[in-house]
Amino acid sequence: MTEYENIRFERDDAIAVVTIDRPESLNALNYETLQELKVCFEQISYDHTLGVVVLTGAGEKAFVAGADISYMRDMNAVEGAEFAHLGHSVMMSIENASQPVIAGVNGFALGGGCELALACDIRIASTNAKFGQPEVNLGIIPGFGGTQRLPRLVGKGIASELLYTGDIIDSTEAFRIGLVNRVVPLDELMLTCKSIAQKINSKSPRAIKICKSTIHNGCQMDIARANQYEAVQFGQCFASADQVEGMTAFLEKRPAKFTK
Repeated sequence: MTEYENIRFERDDAIAVVTIDRPESLNALNYETLQELKVCFEQISYDHTLGVVVLTGAGEKAFVAGADISYMRDMNAVEGAEFAHLGHSVMMSIENASQPVIAGVNGFALGGGCELALACDIRIASTNAKFGQPEVNLGIIPGFGGTQRLPRLVGKGIASELLYTGDIIDSTEAFRIGLVNRVVPLDELMLTCKSIAQKINSKSPRAIKICKSTIHNGCQMDIARANQYEAVQFGQCFASADQVEGMTAFLEKRPAKFTK
């Protein structure tokens, strides 16, 4: 695995932990950090010995407090668009990773940090977590997918209010609107994320991979096309040893032993 300056990559058996490691700037996303995240997730996606990824931030204050404003301040329109394209490519590398990605949100997840969490499959928040897209306070809009993923997750009305007001919400409100899956004490955050990861890793690796791609791709289609797509993907499961083992184990009333 590549050596990084702004992020840390660690593995715990089949679980990868990616930590954005710029606590002095509340893990803000600058150009170098985005580039490292993109490379890291592209490499992870091709590592079939890894089943689940946990993404978090260093320290106890921030997951990611946003994109680096000092880096963005003097950009022109062309440079701004190029920076947004880089951010989008990072979010897509997370969304398109073959493994499920769990965001362990350990503090501020604002702007690009909220968008980073939105690109993950599952979001677990600590009780001190804060979420928001405050870009309108800076004279800009979200540029890493916030105007698109947030409405798809929480609905257009709630997303529009958050995007137009720039309001910051706590973890309780984030759970209420469906932005996060669970809220846990900070000292239980990584344990909870790894517990979910371990449960996912106990299932059929091929089924999990197909399920993730079916969810992601199907959400881009109308319901009729999505259902047809699901049927095709369902059929693909029957071309694997996992399907034979899973169904045989069920009928024999024993735990399945899937090939890892």
